[in-house]
Amino acid sequence: MSDSSTSADLVTSLRGLLAGLSPGDRLPTSRELTQRFKVGPGTVARAIAALAAEGAVVTRPGSGTYVAHRSGRGTGELPDMSWQAVALAGRDFDTANAAEAVQPLPEGGIAMAGGYLHESLQPTRALGAALARAARRPDAWHRAPTAGLAPLRAIFARPAGGGVNPDDVLITGGGQGALSMLFRAIAAPGSPVLMESPTYPGALAAARAAGLRPVPVPMDDEGIRPDLLADAFAMTGARLLYCQPTFHNPTGTVLAPARRGQVVDVARAAGAFLIEDDFARHLGHSRQVPRPLVADDRDGTVVHVTSLTKPASPSLRIGAVIARGPVMRRLQGMRFVDDFFVTRPLQEAAVELVSTPAWDRHLRELSAALRERCAVLADALAREVPEWTLTGFPSGGLHLWVELPQGSQDAVMADAARAYGVAVNAGGRYFPAEPPGAYLRLGFAAAADTAELVEGARRLGAAVRDGS
Repeated sequence: MSDSSTSADLVTSLRGLLAGLSPGDRLPTSRELTQRFKVGPGTVARAIAALAAEGAVVTRPGSGTYVAHRSGRGTGELPDMSWQAVALAGRDFDTANAAEAVQPLPEGGIAMAGGYLHESLQPTRALGAALARAARRPDAWHRAPTAGLAPLRAIFARPAGGGVNPDDVLITGGGQGALSMLFRAIAAPGSPVLMESPTYPGALAAARAAGLRPVPVPMDDEGIRPDLLADAFAMTGARLLYCQPTFHNPTGTVLAPARRGQVVDVARAAGAFLIEDDFARHLGHSRQVPRPLVADDRDGTVVHVTSLTKPASPSLRIGAVIARGPVMRRLQGMRFVDDFFVTRPLQEAAVELVSTPAWDRHLRELSAALRERCAVLADALAREVPEWTLTGFPSGGLHLWVELPQGSQDAVMADAARAYGVAVNAGGRYFPAEPPGAYLRLGFAAAADTAELVEGARRLGAAVRDGS
């Protein structure tokens, strides 16, 4: 082809090239095409643009040009979605949590997976009454303030203690939404974020979706280790730490009193933010729960996240972020980008629920029920699967963290448990990096009652014996 060849001639030649490629294949570079067909760069650009307009190719700036999918409409062929792999390249989301959440239990199955209360533990009547009262408010469907309703912000500010006031509170659509917002607001894509190892998989997924690089910091039975935390800050230059100091998920660990101030001091010395995920404040097995880290923070180091979802209902998607200084202004600006405000009727219902004596009564009953369920499941596991090691007996939360014998595979054990009608969580996804062993997270709040927990342990023992 001569230099005077038109772009139309090149389009015809490129169609022949495309016929020998598959959807998703990458075309030669523009430079390679100019040399191969002996045309100028402008001719190549016009030809590629013409093919893209036809839908024959897909261009990605900085990456290249790719063969588009060939539609099978009207031909009886199955739809070809392979083009989406090109269009979505570089945006990686961990969908394992979502896939696990929607995986149905087999008939007669027992739920020891997930992180919500069984409906028998939820304050269903109080929730219904609160929602009905909220709906009767004359301004129930008015636009809510960006930061949230003032009475609801005051409700979240009070238990935080210290100098926290309602102006420091931003109402969010649950804890998970708050984490997603915080990871995007605080750290730039590509930045490291320090995390306890193990940690909450939803936080790992949100961090990775924001383009961050989770870096593990080891824990022991007193929580995250301040000495290794300081080393991690120094080695990575991280400006963000995510941790769960109270009733940690999945281990149930409570950060030791002597370490609570140390961890904040280490983060402050590194010029870093500390996201305190306080999701389990209302899930203690007694009414004695440590003060949150934010209560003793005076410099805006701690950004506190909490929620009403866990102690109430999966559908009460009401949480809060407590933050001070420029980071709060950034979060308020992000709220305008994301969703403007949290739906007002749900906020009004949350105010109605938490402001009644029924809420405190529910929390007392829930505390006793969780304490009993935890003990029942731990005893049943000791009888049925004595070869499993309970890493600790939690004083709060919804789960037991179990270490499997050396050589075990947690995913294989989780599949075997499901075959016996018990849903459990494999432990591998709880680690930011390679896990040191095989673990399972066993929930005691999603089952119908203690009898189901005992039966679930029996089935787990049968699965172990039959698989050995």
